[in-house]
Amino acid sequence: MSGDLYRLAMTVLHPGFEGTSAPDWLRRALGEGLGGVVLFARNAVDAPLVRRLRAENPATVVAIDEEGGTVTRLEVQSGSSFPGNRALGVADDVDLTERVGRQIGRMLAELDISLNYAPSADVNANPDNPVIGVRSFGPSAGLVSRHTVAYVNGVQGAGVAACAKHFPGHGDTVTDSHLALPAVHASREVLSERDLPPFVAAIGAGVRAIMTGHLLVPALDPATPATLSRAVLTELLRDELGFDGMVVTDAIEMRAVAAMFSPGEIAARALAAGADAICVGLATEESLHAMRDAIVTAVRAGILPEERLAEAAGRVLALSGWYAARTALREKARADVDTGVGLEAARAALTTTGAATLDRGPLVVEVNTRHSQAVDPATPTGITTALTALLPNTTMIRMSPEGDLPPFGDRPVVLVVHDAARHAWVRDLVAKAVAARPDAIVVDTGIPGPPAGAAHVATHGISRVSAQAAAEWLTQ
Repeated sequence: MSGDLYRLAMTVLHPGFEGTSAPDWLRRALGEGLGGVVLFARNAVDAPLVRRLRAENPATVVAIDEEGGTVTRLEVQSGSSFPGNRALGVADDVDLTERVGRQIGRMLAELDISLNYAPSADVNANPDNPVIGVRSFGPSAGLVSRHTVAYVNGVQGAGVAACAKHFPGHGDTVTDSHLALPAVHASREVLSERDLPPFVAAIGAGVRAIMTGHLLVPALDPATPATLSRAVLTELLRDELGFDGMVVTDAIEMRAVAAMFSPGEIAARALAAGADAICVGLATEESLHAMRDAIVTAVRAGILPEERLAEAAGRVLALSGWYAARTALREKARADVDTGVGLEAARAALTTTGAATLDRGPLVVEVNTRHSQAVDPATPTGITTALTALLPNTTMIRMSPEGDLPPFGDRPVVLVVHDAARHAWVRDLVAKAVAARPDAIVVDTGIPGPPAGAAHVATHGISRVSAQAAAEWLTQ
């Protein structure tokens, strides 16, 4: 029984690792029944890496955050081939969203990745939200619900499991859960009308996984973050909403929960609350074994029922089985190449005011705002690259909040900003630039503020195709 208990504990742990090859300790752990592995941009993900992981444990759940738009792990250096959720919501064409989801699923199927931690089903109800923003399809429950379903259908139609996140909804927060514990101060009625419908819709569409948000939602549980709350994960998600797929935590080293408990205690508490898989963004052999041992200790102490741990491990294996049974669907998806859909969606999402046509290389002024911790810091806005491809003498400078406006000279000026609506200093800088150069063009890659400049272009997200669509419009 002891050996079985350790294997069950290993099944529910899903760690990430450092480096571009699978370390020895990870391969050993997979041989001991490790249930999942999470891949990041730092791993330089390719098919041989995934094959090496599966060689040790063919049933392992290989997971990745490949949302499209700002959050990409496979296309960090170039920018995503697909616009993110906000752009899809602005275009508001569910067939287009499903096609995008299918192509993202196809990309993962080619690598033999079994689970995509997407889509974000959060309703971005608070415009000051620092971590969701353009990762949400939009600010209304109906819009987010229909595009969540379309995205899930697309990814899972390619034979890859989708994961709706961040339950019960991270949209009405002003705190990034990577950094601290956010609170959602909404009534149960508001949650039921605004935040929960996209998850209900995803469950109805057969989504295979749901990710918890590290959120304090007093209307549901006044004392415990959702990831650790039985009221949220079992009473609401399981019993009331009827979800029977795999519940995975957001990464447990995020400060929202890591500031409260040790990783092992977080894992045991989350499992007791109703989670099935523990996502660990970065682990070592020592930390993995410490979490495994903490889970086993919690079972032996009567804190975590063994039946609950066995149920959790069973749901992990069920997701693995679902993936294994869809080989033919993935083969079909690999042949279903729709290479133009990303750019088509980006063009459909572009919103513009004013008019301007660049006929020579501009000075691009990148006004830097730090993206959320969910976005790989290497992710480019892509605007300069896209303009340079069309106008080779384009040049670029970057500005920080402390910087002064550069001398513009007589060259065309393009100001690239992100989430101007959230940053007063960005709006002030844009106002100064436009006062100095009324013919300046403003490109906002996030949730835009009021239009400014001779022309204002909103891409509603960062991706290679969004940048290309903007550059095309500016040079037409």
